[in-house]
Amino acid sequence: MTEQQTDQEKLHPLADIDQVIHAPARLMVLTYLYVVESADFIYLKHLTGMTWGNLSTHLSKLEEAGYVRIEKGFKGKKPHTMIRLTDQGRDAFRGYKQSMQQVLDDLPE
Repeated sequence: MTEQQTDQEKLHPLADIDQVIHAPARLMVLTYLYVVESADFIYLKHLTGMTWGNLSTHLSKLEEAGYVRIEKGFKGKKPHTMIRLTDQGRDAFRGYKQSMQQVLDDLPE
């Protein structure tokens, strides 16, 4: 086996990276939620700098994957949306971190 083939094999885990998480906007949201566990929509919007529609679209994809739970309610008379990281989302994010770390560790200097 040549050194080049070995390096290519080391990059193979990239093919297994969770593409739902790997998108930069969703990675940013999950990174915040991994630390704080839950946040309201407005906080995430300000933190990420995304538009209402863009954030909503990315949260929907994360919800479809089972990584976040979106809870809509009211605070007083105003609508209030909370986003919570699910156990499945926490596990998926941990797996993503480990996969990315393995890829980075295996890169030649």
